[in-house]
Amino acid sequence: MTSKAFRSYDLGQALLLPPSLDDWLPDDHLARFVAEVVATMDLTAFYASYRDGRGMAAYHPQLMVSLLVYGYCVGIRSSRKLEQACIEHVAFRYLSANAAPKHSAIAEFRRRHLTAMETLFAQVFELCREAGLVSLGHVSIDGSKIRANASKHKAVSWGRLEEREAHYRALAEELLKDAEACDSAEDATDNDDDSDLPQDWRRAEGRRARLQEAKEALQQRARERAREHAERQQAKCDAIDERERETGSKHRGRRPSVPDPDLAEPSDRDQYNFTDPDSRIMKDGATKAFQQSYNAQIGVDADHGVIVGTYVTDHTNDKRELLPAVAAIAANNDGTLPSIISADNGYYSDEAISAPELAAIDLYVPPDGARRKAGRVSAVDPEQDPPPDDDAPPAERMRHKLNSDHGRKVYQMRKAIAEGPFGIIKEAMGFRRFSVRGFAAVSGEWNLVTAAYNLRKLFRANKQAMIA
Repeated sequence: MTSKAFRSYDLGQALLLPPSLDDWLPDDHLARFVAEVVATMDLTAFYASYRDGRGMAAYHPQLMVSLLVYGYCVGIRSSRKLEQACIEHVAFRYLSANAAPKHSAIAEFRRRHLTAMETLFAQVFELCREAGLVSLGHVSIDGSKIRANASKHKAVSWGRLEEREAHYRALAEELLKDAEACDSAEDATDNDDDSDLPQDWRRAEGRRARLQEAKEALQQRARERAREHAERQQAKCDAIDERERETGSKHRGRRPSVPDPDLAEPSDRDQYNFTDPDSRIMKDGATKAFQQSYNAQIGVDADHGVIVGTYVTDHTNDKRELLPAVAAIAANNDGTLPSIISADNGYYSDEAISAPELAAIDLYVPPDGARRKAGRVSAVDPEQDPPPDDDAPPAERMRHKLNSDHGRKVYQMRKAIAEGPFGIIKEAMGFRRFSVRGFAAVSGEWNLVTAAYNLRKLFRANKQAMIA
């Protein structure tokens, strides 16, 4: 075969001129866009923890933030895989300016600045607003269980905790008695130092102490739940008292009982995880499997699919999440509320639907048991089925609203609006499990994930505008 059949191929060929990083990627590459956006961000929260003239110079926060944001955009989050990508992938070499930071430096930066990561979502969201990608006309709220960085097999129930704690208490006492008997037999000198105690005793006592901490944590959670329940019950009692004063007649039926939160005790099924105590056992809606997880919440704008509000909670269901979700949306939009909000029946409660802060919002949230009916039955006839009175129960008014022609059309869009971003985050971006532990760290990582999602939206919108 003649040499004219192939292009020249010589692995030993030296470059005649120094390579330029700017020539490595096409102009419309996502990595370029990430670098440009991060360069405009306010990274003061990242700079604050550094001091000049102390220790070895650190990698520039702009470099590390660019690596992490782009990594989350394309589904590479492991610090070791990011280190490898900085050597093997052109886009990562471009973003790192050919520096190739070690995995330990990447992991330490992420761990050190997870709180500062929360500022990234707000800044990327503001860019989306400036680009006209946020209208707040119709916002759909949804939640999804994201696995914690912990195994459910490291969790123990309240009933089992008491059994283990009693076992290790008895074992520690038995070992201590044996040690004291040996000391007496050997006529040991007086010494209160624990270093003379048997290793088995110290191990048993340490385990008992950890079990005691777990018991106290579960008791605190039980009291917090009871306190929230007591507040709701007290609100019902206050409403009954108000009606009695207005009507002059006594309330019929049993008055709600208000429990004492200080007397609350955990149930035998309440669990504590020793790897990540802030996580909870939750049922995944897709797989129906129970996993150690967090409940990630988002509010999504219908027009362009931009996430307009986000946070993480340890609640196992969405019953109490409607008001916090709306508050998160308002916080990112200078207090502006969406015109329409839709959510599935898991978010419904009479108290939330009737909350004064939601009075200006057109809500579409089906009551319990109405999910199959909402948006799937024929529209109601206003003449044959007039709207309920204002004094009718909130659930009755909401069902009538959802079964109207307009309500059906609005609610039918909920699934496409709210569940699409979770599909992109889990499938396209590959994020199904948190990399960190603890509620504060998980919240920071979720803000990084949602910021990367919105950045992908902004990149595609910018690319389409250039083509047009």
